[in-house]
Amino acid sequence: MIKRFYIAISIASILTACSTTNPNDPYEPYNRVMFKINDKLDETVLEPTTRGYQKVVPKPVRAGVTNVFDNLRDVVSLGSNILRLDIEKAATDVSRIGINTVWGLGGLLPVADLADMPNNKNTLGDTFASWGWKNSNYFVMPLSGPSTLRDSLGGAITTVYSPQSALISNNKVLYGISGLNVVDTRAKYLGLTDVMKDAAPDKYAYMRDFYMARRASQTGGQYNTTNNEDDLSIDDLFDENDDNKSSESSDNNQSNTANKEHQ
Repeated sequence: MIKRFYIAISIASILTACSTTNPNDPYEPYNRVMFKINDKLDETVLEPTTRGYQKVVPKPVRAGVTNVFDNLRDVVSLGSNILRLDIEKAATDVSRIGINTVWGLGGLLPVADLADMPNNKNTLGDTFASWGWKNSNYFVMPLSGPSTLRDSLGGAITTVYSPQSALISNNKVLYGISGLNVVDTRAKYLGLTDVMKDAAPDKYAYMRDFYMARRASQTGGQYNTTNNEDDLSIDDLFDENDDNKSSESSDNNQSNTANKEHQ
């Protein structure tokens, strides 16, 4: 993962040196190429797999999977908050991990959330931002998606030293869990990508501006969007229940049709 990160950085640097780019996106030549590659792989492999996963796997099981990975993210958050010397949030992370692991059957049940415990998740990228690296250039990770140089570095480190890798020594099992995590994460963003297909004339620019504006608000950085189209709040699109919306919409349409025919 770290090797892939540095290779991608080198490619970005070469492309940047050879091209005139957007000042808000100095790695745009590389980013657009990688975005197209990722988008094609998502369209042909990941998105169909995710939609199949949603159709085949019952919702309670999917919710349990999400909760387990959420519990593991609390472990990552604990390390980040310790590095930030935020003892209060680190203590909350410890409490959440303990409660969800013991009383939530290894994280299958979100007992801490049901008890209204604060959820202060942080990443290593957030830690870097708290140390002063608040603004970072947009960077599209290979086989992943929108990120920044700061967040890519943090993500690479936490991927290599993940809670899963510390708990599981069997590589085949570890790869399987990692794949399930990718599908589970992708399911959360189906609503966003569905909207982007219809609403964005330049999907790359919309995704970049949405991501960068959102990360700037989270880290206290600054980002001036170059998008002149109608404003659209990314927070409204990141709905973890998007997988239900399409089916609810379909049910509503069928109900309306039946009512009209009855009338």
